[in-house]
Amino acid sequence: MSALLDSLVELIRRSSAEIPDDVNAALVRSLESEKKGTIAESALKIIEQNIELAKRKSQPLCQDTGSVLFYVDCPVGFDQITFEETAREAVTLATRKGYLRQNSVDSVTGKNDGTNVGPGSPSVHFHQHRSSEVQVRLMLKGGGCENVGAQYSLPLEKLHASRDLDGCRKVILDAVLQAQGKGCGPGILGVCIGGDRSTGYAMSKTQFLRTLEDRNPDPALDALEQDVLKTANELGIGPMGFGGKTTLLGVKITAANRVPASYFVSVSYMCWAFRRQGMELNEASGIRRWLY
Repeated sequence: MSALLDSLVELIRRSSAEIPDDVNAALVRSLESEKKGTIAESALKIIEQNIELAKRKSQPLCQDTGSVLFYVDCPVGFDQITFEETAREAVTLATRKGYLRQNSVDSVTGKNDGTNVGPGSPSVHFHQHRSSEVQVRLMLKGGGCENVGAQYSLPLEKLHASRDLDGCRKVILDAVLQAQGKGCGPGILGVCIGGDRSTGYAMSKTQFLRTLEDRNPDPALDALEQDVLKTANELGIGPMGFGGKTTLLGVKITAANRVPASYFVSVSYMCWAFRRQGMELNEASGIRRWLY
């Protein structure tokens, strides 16, 4: 087995079974803030127990191990073809080992070949940089939270949402309200203001690669992130929609240029089982260090 294959299989195992430290810390804080004896507290305690059990037994956090999304930062000249071939092999092997559930289905025939590999699965996004480093990030995004993502086209009269940041705020909060816990909350939002229908959704998901405690370098977007987070947690939706103070754990927003005719706001939703991990590879394609 090649070093790269070994590294990718371990990345998948760790991503599937272990919550990143920043997300775990946010869940712990949420548990401490919920009122004792409530369903919200009980739901978060069950989540906490699930996290501990999955890590100890090295088993998936959730029965839906989700879409497999690789994000690769690599130098010019990096062999992207070999990486993608190895990634597909790693996904197949990880599925055989039980790190991933057999849940990638042919959309035309409905058949499941048990490998999690097929057209668009896994999804690999490459970004070239001038550094010699190779960093690989992996996101396992469940279908339940994917189902409650939303895309809005502004202006939107029924929400009185204009083509400005206040309009963006209104539709982002509407997405939270419409989800009502169905995305396995408490959730995290990744948002892109602008772009087209395709790039907006793609860029909204890259926001999940940020840590929960980071702050947006754009003051206007930073203020919007903090405002949406505070307001959403005052809606009373709570963990799994059972009521409480913890509807969202974080909000991450970016912006992309758009054409004058369009103003899209793309909202991606991540469940509490926030499976995101990353590694930096050494010269031999072994794991030099973990990124989260």
